[in-house]
Amino acid sequence: MNLPNALTILRVLMIPFFVAAFLTGGVSDWITLAIFAAAAFTDYLDGAIARKQNIVTDFGKLMDPLADKLMVMSAFICFTSAGILHPAVTIVIMSREFLVTGLRMLATSKGKVIAADIWGKLKTVSQDIAILLILVKSAVGADSGSLFGTAVHLCIWVMTILTLVSAVNYCIKNRDIFDGV
Repeated sequence: MNLPNALTILRVLMIPFFVAAFLTGGVSDWITLAIFAAAAFTDYLDGAIARKQNIVTDFGKLMDPLADKLMVMSAFICFTSAGILHPAVTIVIMSREFLVTGLRMLATSKGKVIAADIWGKLKTVSQDIAILLILVKSAVGADSGSLFGTAVHLCIWVMTILTLVSAVNYCIKNRDIFDGV
């Protein structure tokens, strides 16, 4: 197994530890933050290594984005269950992920590959930043009405808008895959 794929598997294995740390009251918020930050870093690292060493595998093409989606959705479900995030935001995030995954599957069945574009990358970065900021806010005990709390709230809005723009962009850009459906 190559290193990028091993890092992807590691990221998937980190999910239950992140969820357990988040949901366990006795675990430090800093540990939860560290687990998510490490997972986000493995996403960056596996991509950088795969590009540098030109390592592209079918496993990596499938599992890398799936690992990202699982980690992000786990965080947003945890935040929603804790009352930190409005359920509508989580529904928007999850709906976009399922929609784009469905589009990619349909495209693949027609011999077309839908690669990530700038909007998808901006969406991913904004989601990771929002999650990290929510975790930092919790770790430092910042009040929602504080300047930091307001910045986190603004970041959540930006992330949600970028997620919607990304979904619409993928649908418009790839509308030809609906021909004959």
